[in-house]
Amino acid sequence: MGLKDWLLDLLFPPKCPVCGKIQDASGICPACWNGLSRTEGPEQEQILPDGSRCAAPLWYEDLVRDCFLRLKFGGVTGAAGELGGLVADCAAEHFDGEFDLVTWVPVSRRRLRKRGYDQTQLLAEAACRSWGIRPVRLLRKTVHNRAQSGLENADARRSNVHGVYRADSAAVRGRRVLLIDDIVTTGSTLSECAKVLREAGAESVVCAAAARTRHGGAVKSDRKAEEAPAVFCGKE
Repeated sequence: MGLKDWLLDLLFPPKCPVCGKIQDASGICPACWNGLSRTEGPEQEQILPDGSRCAAPLWYEDLVRDCFLRLKFGGVTGAAGELGGLVADCAAEHFDGEFDLVTWVPVSRRRLRKRGYDQTQLLAEAACRSWGIRPVRLLRKTVHNRAQSGLENADARRSNVHGVYRADSAAVRGRRVLLIDDIVTTGSTLSECAKVLREAGAESVVCAAAARTRHGGAVKSDRKAEEAPAVFCGKE
């Protein structure tokens, strides 16, 4: 370990991005890792409203929800690598040989400026590291709409994302795309993005998310967390 790394560990000791416990190495601590709610078998995959298939390795509840709140709204990005690895394993199991390009659902420019990073891009980059490739930015969010986490009605979520994404037709035409998101609830956002990619010329689109809600239902609103300023927590 170099002097710089030693000083960083001294000033900002690694913490578990889920529970915040100080530990010897970065990443999710063993107790939290074992406590993550995992999907199994057929429940890992669901059909989205547009007909796309989507696979997710985790249930969005308990420790998983705490982890994502810290990742999305608390500036705690340390879990992205391990969560991205879970996404990669799940996508490879369900969609092996079905995609040749990986992209992600982007946040708006305004939210990116406020947050300082795009958590779904981090997940996509981590997933792609498992395969020795890099994700490609195919989508841009052209409208800063209301956060989906503040909407509990499926119709409202579908309406909220309609027409807010644009695709790079030159890059996507004729390609088989794996589209990654962080959380899938009603599937409205992924469905809209998949539709936009197909309209731009994608041969096919399959989807993966790090976590999903049970029964495809919307989650309890995270509006307060979204409105709170991000608090960066060193090396968590």
